[in-house]
Amino acid sequence: MKTKIQCGFILALLLILTVVQSGITAEHATDASAYHELNEQVVASIDRGLEWLKGQQAEDGLFANHPGITALALTAFLRHPQNKYSEAEHPFIQQGLQRLLAMQQPDGAIYDIEMQPALPNYNTAISVMALSSTGNPEYAPIIERAQGFLKSLQVTDEESVYYGGIGYGSRETVHDLSNLNLAIQALKESGSDDQEVWNKAIKFLERTQNRSESNDQSWAGNDGGFIYSPDGESKAGTDTAGSPRSYGSMTYAGLLSFIYANVDKDDERVQAAVKWIQEHFTTEENYGMGAQGLYYNYHTMAKALRLYGEPVLTDAKGISHDWYRELAEKLIGVQKPDGSWANEESRWMEALPVLATSYAVLSLDTAYPK
Repeated sequence: MKTKIQCGFILALLLILTVVQSGITAEHATDASAYHELNEQVVASIDRGLEWLKGQQAEDGLFANHPGITALALTAFLRHPQNKYSEAEHPFIQQGLQRLLAMQQPDGAIYDIEMQPALPNYNTAISVMALSSTGNPEYAPIIERAQGFLKSLQVTDEESVYYGGIGYGSRETVHDLSNLNLAIQALKESGSDDQEVWNKAIKFLERTQNRSESNDQSWAGNDGGFIYSPDGESKAGTDTAGSPRSYGSMTYAGLLSFIYANVDKDDERVQAAVKWIQEHFTTEENYGMGAQGLYYNYHTMAKALRLYGEPVLTDAKGISHDWYRELAEKLIGVQKPDGSWANEESRWMEALPVLATSYAVLSLDTAYPK
């Protein structure tokens, strides 16, 4: 009897150790068993969002008369966690994709040359992600030309503070983390894993991170978060000392970009970003920006944290956050009765329901544990 009790105790202890070593607490293991119900709610929310979104497509195949928003909406359909939508079975998706293909320029960019601002990088990057989400091999040469365009935008002047960055892609001189992050996502997710491009991009990423150990710019602080541009511009303004403030969406963009650029997850630069995210984690706002860019923040958060791979974050108060559950419940809770989402803050077009709904659905698509 004693031997059986000892064996049972040892087996129980080994089980506990296995759970702990895998990075999942006993509390989270209990939560994980309840994901079945949450996942059903998430899929239902996604389906309602997509059903509403489908009704917003114009006769010409575009959403909101905008190539980038069209590509974002199509990607939301194509990345459904249960693969309910495909180009082959849904003509409206094919129609939208064909409108994007018709916009490809001789240099490989995909955008409407008559639209102002033209935003060639944004539109091309999001279009590449939509096309690559189809899995259609016929798009390979189109994607390859678009990849070449995105790479051609990278700053190669080593004397420039913007070295390694990718900007809007037109005559604007702005080079920022948001533009670079979207280009990195498009290249990585479409199969272009070019280490030379990544090495340059990493220098730009270092110069947008508030980490003086790896950032050679005089403004750099030490909280590990990210700002908008290496010249010290932060959309969140400055702190009481006049230093640019790190904020949520750019810190998620920085973390995502580092990992996609093949920087090890244990690297001190990555860990500094994760520490900032843990200390400031919230689904109530784009931390440092309030409601501005909130749905962009949700989408980038979902991508970065799913890629990083830790299901639980512990904030500065020692409170554990099951980020998938909190994000999913937040988005489900603010979804409108018709299935759409919209941001009350209009900056960056997020008051436009088509855009906010595309971001929200993609956030749930991405966060959903496959």
